[in-house]
Amino acid sequence: MDEMNLTDNKSRRRAKDSQGFGADAPDEPSQARMELYDWIQCIVTAIVCGIFIFIFIGRTIGVDGHSMMSTLYNKDRVIMSNLFYTPKNGDIVVFHCPNETFGGTPLVKRIIATEGQTLDINFDTGEVFVDGKLLDEPYINELTTSRYSFQGPLTVKQGHVFVMGDNRNSSSDSRDSRVGQIDVRYILGKVLFIAIPGADESYARDWGRIGLTR
Repeated sequence: MDEMNLTDNKSRRRAKDSQGFGADAPDEPSQARMELYDWIQCIVTAIVCGIFIFIFIGRTIGVDGHSMMSTLYNKDRVIMSNLFYTPKNGDIVVFHCPNETFGGTPLVKRIIATEGQTLDINFDTGEVFVDGKLLDEPYINELTTSRYSFQGPLTVKQGHVFVMGDNRNSSSDSRDSRVGQIDVRYILGKVLFIAIPGADESYARDWGRIGLTR
């Protein structure tokens, strides 16, 4: 008799536990709301991370024109950053032109000289000198033979840089009085990486050009 009562009590407890578990389980609408919340949380996190990267680490910008060939091509998409950036000789930078000559469109050029350095160009030989030393410029598309408004030698002003395009004779840059020396406060960032190569006239892309800029 006692054994039967013990068995009955265990059965009743199992039945009660089973009913309690069923009552605590979330219904389908609650589960759907939890999944929706998870999706919203993921999307918001992705947006916040994107904004953080855009502001503090890097952003993409499109190259418009041929003044930086053959380093950068028309319609290239590049990644630039201004995080802890200090302008240095040889850097490729994006900057706002100090006047509205180019419609406020940012320009991309290479820094040739920084503040306090003396720059001179021999337009007969196409050679560029900084502080009396001939620059080794393997990145240029052609020798520098176009003078524009340049009168040298000149010393770069404090807080400024002198920039030129790699496609030297097809570039509006610091040799042009409309651009002149660039105040470093107008520099938006340094170009670090070619992310998407621009398409040529046949709409083909050279994917082998993806990588760090030099």
